[in-house]
Amino acid sequence: MEKITGDSLEAKSLDITQQNIEQLKQLFPDVFSENKIDFETLKAVLGAEVDDSEERYNFTWNGKIKARQIAQTPSTGTLRPSKEESVNWGTTENLFIEGDNLEVLKLLQKSYHKKVKMIYIDPPYNTGKDFVYKDNFRDNIQNYLEQTNQVDGQGNKLSTNSDTSGRYHSDWLNMMYPRLRLARNLLSDDGVIFISIDHNEVGNLLSIVNEIFGEQNMLGLISNINNPKGRSDDKFIATANEYILVMSKNIAEARTYGFEAEEHITKRYNKTDGFGKKYREMDLRKTGDSDKREDRPDMFYYFYHDPKSNHLEVSKRRIENTNLIEIFPQKDDGSDGRWRWGFDTASERLSDVFPKFMPTRKIWGIMEKDYLDGRPPVTPTSAWTHKDVNSERGSEQFIELGFNKEVFSRPKPVGTISRCIQIGTLPDEESIVLDFFAGSGTTAQAVAYLNASKQRKLKYISVQLPEPIDLSSKENTEVIRFCDSIGSKYLISEITKERLKRVNSLYSDRLSDDQKGFRVLKLDETNIKPWDADFDNLEQVLREATESIKADRSNEDVLYEILLKYGIELTVPVETEIVNGKQVFVVGAGALIVCLDDGITSEVVEGIAKLKAELDPETTQVVFKDAGFADSNVKTNAIQILKQAGIDDVKSI
Repeated sequence: MEKITGDSLEAKSLDITQQNIEQLKQLFPDVFSENKIDFETLKAVLGAEVDDSEERYNFTWNGKIKARQIAQTPSTGTLRPSKEESVNWGTTENLFIEGDNLEVLKLLQKSYHKKVKMIYIDPPYNTGKDFVYKDNFRDNIQNYLEQTNQVDGQGNKLSTNSDTSGRYHSDWLNMMYPRLRLARNLLSDDGVIFISIDHNEVGNLLSIVNEIFGEQNMLGLISNINNPKGRSDDKFIATANEYILVMSKNIAEARTYGFEAEEHITKRYNKTDGFGKKYREMDLRKTGDSDKREDRPDMFYYFYHDPKSNHLEVSKRRIENTNLIEIFPQKDDGSDGRWRWGFDTASERLSDVFPKFMPTRKIWGIMEKDYLDGRPPVTPTSAWTHKDVNSERGSEQFIELGFNKEVFSRPKPVGTISRCIQIGTLPDEESIVLDFFAGSGTTAQAVAYLNASKQRKLKYISVQLPEPIDLSSKENTEVIRFCDSIGSKYLISEITKERLKRVNSLYSDRLSDDQKGFRVLKLDETNIKPWDADFDNLEQVLREATESIKADRSNEDVLYEILLKYGIELTVPVETEIVNGKQVFVVGAGALIVCLDDGITSEVVEGIAKLKAELDPETTQVVFKDAGFADSNVKTNAIQILKQAGIDDVKSI
């Protein structure tokens, strides 16, 4: 039976470097010699596409190589479930993950590879007051625990990225670069990412995003007019906007939508047909540019109308000597124009149009019934002046949930993010929306709002660092009072979590069971014990070596690490069965069966085999705790018992 150890592939997040090498092998097997890449051969294969000259366009900064290495270094951490802090744990398909987003993104690589339709992030703007996380190439999990005051370290504190630093922009780029590289892997091929930013780093953001996503995949740069009056403290030009950079993973595959029509548009649909459906009358005549007959001769033809019978027909050629009313496209100056439809379309959709005399022009025209239902979405522009993107609205919505304004500074308006989601997702498809700089939790509220209003079918993954609140700052008096009122730790992530709970209460009666609530998971070190060669205490080390799981970890902690490393979504249904007195987790209707109890006997193994037969999944994987077998004979026999039941993939941890 294969044992999963700390060095096993199953014990780590996706090894992106190895994945890249395997992909390169598939494309160019001849550039490998003794399992190493021969770069001279690779250059020869690529030919003229290789540019190794010193003078070439390049965007670089101090620390870029290390930032790339950090993105490609697998995580040995895990996400531990916290049922007591969750809402509707058993049915929800939403996730709130507390932890450093770099490590969380690494851990999600297997379970959510190409599964996220849309990402929205509002990262630090690097104004000199923002926290910029200092990553550690050697041990980022330990670094995370120290910087968030979860373990005794060297007194590391969260700090702002002051512009007095000689590497002010470099620090920000080093923080953003690996996270964006990892985020791209999670996007589906038709996926889109939206990034809010202001003028401080918009230039640098464009450069790194063009490098990671490819500049050909840029969909647009939106000027978000969130403060129409402008900032009062700006000395020369009062800043009235921020930016939202929109990138697709692959523009050839990208599928986006747009905004639903607002009232000033819908009120134009002022007529109702015999079935109660609203429509408006639209002239079939082409207006504006390219409206002349010679522009599109194939779109000039005739309609003939009999007022007595209300009969309407269409003809490519003019009918001479007819008593029918002849209707053809005329421009306002009386010259020949053209229709909006080709002749074939007009023939097929004749029942969708009707003749109408227009008194102001004193001619007959052809009108189309343009129905409100089925109306295409409004294409968004690159300048947003909508009222619901105003920054003040964000604070108002936060207060409406029962928070004091001082608890969180300048939360994003729900309208800003819901508009991004309306572009990045489709109405009739279930989609995952990821925000790995969750902040106050506005993205989760936007998702809940769109679900509740039946505009979308969404699930969210929100990730927030448990950033400690500075208890010595007078500015944080209300934040501290709020944390005391809900009995929480003094962490920014506690504010996020509380908002998610209040949002759920606000919309719960209009959400489906899988849209209600959220599962809470927290970043931590792996559940698997490392080998510690302490020669001064060797007897104790050897005695403890038989137990591979850390003593303070539960079976469910280990289960969710297995889900991560096996690439299974963290909201998958998990049933608990008791088999011969032992707890057995049944994941995904039997796709994975896990037993982590001690004292496993052959009867327990046989019970698992029967359970598999009852569930009858296409394939089944089974995982035991390595030290959980009653004796070595049971462990050996377990493989044969399960093999006879059609289970070949059996591992221990």
